[in-house]
Amino acid sequence: MLVVMKNDATEEQVQAVIKEIEKMGYRGIPMPGAERTAVCIVGNKGPVDGIRLLTMDGVKEAIPVTKPFKMVSNETKPEPTVISIGDVKIGGGGIVMIAGPCAVESERQAMTIAHYVKALGAQIFRGGAFKPRTSPYSFQGLGEEGLKILAKVRQETGLLIVTEATDNASIELVEEYADIIQIGARNMQNYSLLRRAGQAKKPVLLKRGLAATIDELLMSAEYIMSEGNAQIILCERGIRTFTNTTRNTLDLSAIPSIKELSHLPIIVDPSHAAGRREFVIPLSKAAVAVGADGLIVEVHNDPAHALSDGAQSLYLEQFAQLMKEIKMMGRAGG
Repeated sequence: MLVVMKNDATEEQVQAVIKEIEKMGYRGIPMPGAERTAVCIVGNKGPVDGIRLLTMDGVKEAIPVTKPFKMVSNETKPEPTVISIGDVKIGGGGIVMIAGPCAVESERQAMTIAHYVKALGAQIFRGGAFKPRTSPYSFQGLGEEGLKILAKVRQETGLLIVTEATDNASIELVEEYADIIQIGARNMQNYSLLRRAGQAKKPVLLKRGLAATIDELLMSAEYIMSEGNAQIILCERGIRTFTNTTRNTLDLSAIPSIKELSHLPIIVDPSHAAGRREFVIPLSKAAVAVGADGLIVEVHNDPAHALSDGAQSLYLEQFAQLMKEIKMMGRAGG
């Protein structure tokens, strides 16, 4: 249930409603909106009787929420969420460009790529310090050393940093060094990690699982938001299907579907969907065309010798072409 407060409701009245909800055995989480605050009731396993709340000062109405994901639903917050980090905004109509290598391999490699993508208009640098790999013998990342390199990249270029946390131990380090915490596809339903991300003070980039439904993705986002962190960016990165012509199948229908259901911004990862660099530019343009709020693209200065995902990483010149074509579509940079 959603308890909608009046326009002139005071903070004391909002807190009184939250205390009353707690007396009923539930949790009340405030959801500030453009015009008024609403309080989302969570923890109930069935319908909530809102009559006792309707009599309280400052309460306008009590609305049942039909979706199992309450806080991330458009029913709870009709206006789109915009994540603001400094001068960078994610959501709200523009396209945020996130680019960088799959994995941080050295300071020289990271700096070379970062300066190049920055010059072409990228706003956020991606690079893995912790790499969950299918094979235990594959490169697993540089760990904290990689995070320190990413911090130097931010200091030298001004780019924001997004990198993946793989467990509750690494999330502490990622929160310290990065601007955005990424939860990867393999961890989309790692509920203890989602709860920890919900306690973080940094925005969270949540990738869709390898075979997850839209509802499952939104329920994972609900785990994060229920712990207090409303700064969530969803990511469609392709799902497993029966085809073997691409690494995964990019579900373009996920973008308008999520926008119909949720107020959260959603970006697209064409690199992991394709698995082949020659498909990244057309898939990126398709994602922009259906309303994605951004792109997260793998770029490498020497893909042939990349330690991770070289086949799907764009050459520097290809990233320049991608930026040119996206800008021609009229939405890049807002």
